[in-house]
Amino acid sequence: MDFVVIDVETACSHRSSICQVGIASFLNGKLMECVQTLVNPETEFSALNVSIHGICPEHVASCPTWRDFYPTFCKSINAHILASHTFFDREAVLGACVKYDLEMFECTQWIDTCAVARRTWPELPNHKLATLAKYFGIEYRAHDAAEDARAAGEILLRSIEKKRTINTRTRVQKTAIFD
Repeated sequence: MDFVVIDVETACSHRSSICQVGIASFLNGKLMECVQTLVNPETEFSALNVSIHGICPEHVASCPTWRDFYPTFCKSINAHILASHTFFDREAVLGACVKYDLEMFECTQWIDTCAVARRTWPELPNHKLATLAKYFGIEYRAHDAAEDARAAGEILLRSIEKKRTINTRTRVQKTAIFD
């Protein structure tokens, strides 16, 4: 399965305050590209958010706004299956598009990798990206948009593989029953 995973960091509690975007592209089950950019959210930064991701107003002062970055974003994701770990990122992207009155991008499907992980590994204590990454031995830097996108993509690949293995076993068991 081919898909693109996005992750965003925000400057404050406003979902439209995107200050960093990470995009990880997967083709034939392999990471092909992982890019990141800082974005000027043209709004205030909360101390809480800065303490989480470490991005300050001075880091983004000369960066493109969401309106400026949006054509590049669309080129990277249009007409692909999109994924993100929870729908926070989806809501942030949609909020930024509304804020700047931008035409909505196209995607064939949007997958919540957290929801997929909950269904695939219900026995885990929680399905936070950090918990899943630790469980699978995926090294990454939390709250770095590109790293979060890559890790979420690797989680999705593991879920796909597990489901494929289960489906193969089920077919083998059904075949054995009728032999």
